[in-house]
Amino acid sequence: MAKIQMTTPLVEMDGDEMTRILWKMIKDELILPFVDLKSEYYDLGLPERERTKDQVTLDSSYAAKKYGVAVKCATITPNAQRVEEYNLTKMWKSPNGTIRSILDGTVFRAPIMIDSIKPNVRSWEKPITIARHAYGDVYKNTEFRIPGPGKAELLFTAADGTEMRETIYDYECAGVLQGQYNKDTSITSFAKSCFEYALSVKQDLWFSTKDTISKKYDHTFKDIFQEIYDNEYKERFEAAGITYFYTLIDDAVARVIRSKGGFIWACKNYDGDVMSDMVSTAFGSLAMMTSVLVSPDGNYEYEAAHGTVTRHYYRYLKGEETSTNPVATIYAWSGALRKRGEKDGLTELQAFADKLEAAVIKTLDDGIMTKDLAGLVSEGYTATSVNSFDFIKAIRERLEASM
Repeated sequence: MAKIQMTTPLVEMDGDEMTRILWKMIKDELILPFVDLKSEYYDLGLPERERTKDQVTLDSSYAAKKYGVAVKCATITPNAQRVEEYNLTKMWKSPNGTIRSILDGTVFRAPIMIDSIKPNVRSWEKPITIARHAYGDVYKNTEFRIPGPGKAELLFTAADGTEMRETIYDYECAGVLQGQYNKDTSITSFAKSCFEYALSVKQDLWFSTKDTISKKYDHTFKDIFQEIYDNEYKERFEAAGITYFYTLIDDAVARVIRSKGGFIWACKNYDGDVMSDMVSTAFGSLAMMTSVLVSPDGNYEYEAAHGTVTRHYYRYLKGEETSTNPVATIYAWSGALRKRGEKDGLTELQAFADKLEAAVIKTLDDGIMTKDLAGLVSEGYTATSVNSFDFIKAIRERLEASM
């Protein structure tokens, strides 16, 4: 069988630990036998980020802007323990945060649902998509460890030299201090991405912050969303039969739990990080979640929404068998290949992405699962727990049959 041809490369961002092992398995078993893969490869594994002083992360981000489609493996964001473990010269920042800042987009995350696993929230019948702002806030913060008594101030010096100054706190003891920021242009891009995505999938859009407490920072998000909706999207939403509304995030959490699903929930950066994990876990597993970063100028970066599965990696290094779920990483590849096919007019590549996802669902429906899912199947269904490689081999068998 002739391999499916590509015309434009996609940007491939390799990662760390167990997901890096799965990345190679997926390519070897599910991509390379069927597709003449063209990719511009970047190693975002922590050793290479250390070697290049994180320049490789910047290079991969700009490559994603150049080619328009990227696929990314999970990566380590180092803490103090990782600095020691990997002998790092610096506690490098989150690669995801860097990529999102450069692409300036919105991350849309949605659970992958199968019949045999029912959501933990009994009322949920349809997927809930989390739209996460992918710029600024705590991921680009500046912070201090305050050694003792003193005054902390917030200072802004305008281009003309005028100043705005406010006391944050008079410290009577040691403590911590953090500053974060965002921009009207990025918030505007976030809002428009959410409105456009809602129209494309014809789903209601919810947006939530804590504007009653944060009367300038969060309130600006609320105001920009409302202004754009009223001026540009209200009539289009009404014509499509969908709605937009704003509510406080604590009220939104209560509404989400009582809902039937089937809507988009837009959140600020940190809120979206936390809530996407809550939603994915309640639907079944963190490894059953699609994630795509969509930038205002039409660039796409597909990734797995979970971490590098460190515990399984240490077992793998000892030669022990692991049953790590690769579904989210497979869907990152299928999403990127489908989008590359859409942009380049390659219907065969788009069809392959559809068949790859269908093979995953068929494998799961046949009761062949990794350990994390096998223990979640509902009454009346049976499941066989297999290791990661055997699970991927089972998917390949079904993919070959569909080809």
